[in-house]
Amino acid sequence: MNYQKELEKLIEGLVRERKVPRLLLHSCCAPCSSYVLEYLSNYFEITILYYNPNIYPESEYTKRILEQQTLIGEMRTQHPVAFMAGNYDKELFYEMAKGLEHLKEGGERCFKCYELRLREAAQVAGECGFDYFATTLSISPLKNAVKLNEIGMRLAGEYGVAYLPSDFKKKNGYKRSIELSKKYGLYRQDYCGCEFSVAAAHKA
Repeated sequence: MNYQKELEKLIEGLVRERKVPRLLLHSCCAPCSSYVLEYLSNYFEITILYYNPNIYPESEYTKRILEQQTLIGEMRTQHPVAFMAGNYDKELFYEMAKGLEHLKEGGERCFKCYELRLREAAQVAGECGFDYFATTLSISPLKNAVKLNEIGMRLAGEYGVAYLPSDFKKKNGYKRSIELSKKYGLYRQDYCGCEFSVAAAHKA
């Protein structure tokens, strides 16, 4: 499935019907959210959900969440963008990762981490009456867009709220995120976020 084309079809329908749905957008960091906000805020009223219990150490978590809030405050968007902070449930992340610590980046541990964060987004979206939920994660060339979308669509069925299909790296999305990061002077981290990705980045 071409997830970008699916998203474009959905957006065409919204424009035709003059609808501006409410979207809960899980964000992993400010740089990844930059292009996604620029793009989707033309069609949705967005609330960013910053829920990333995987991030290590805590000082890095604080740095990234503040950077996300700063970007939202500085960006000018067609429709409003709000912010919602999730809990920093690091114990939950380590419980999820138990037995998978030895796996390489990009494997089963990462897929479970996708689900941990997307599940929170789906639950909050359902509880708060959002029309859709989505994640910025697919903008990264290192993230598996097929897995992300499979998980998102499965959770949509569980929580009764629509998932927005996406592969934000398409249409030069990743390249644009780098340009916007420079424009806003954003801190771009050199590892995904968790303790295991720190080790992998330093090994490389």
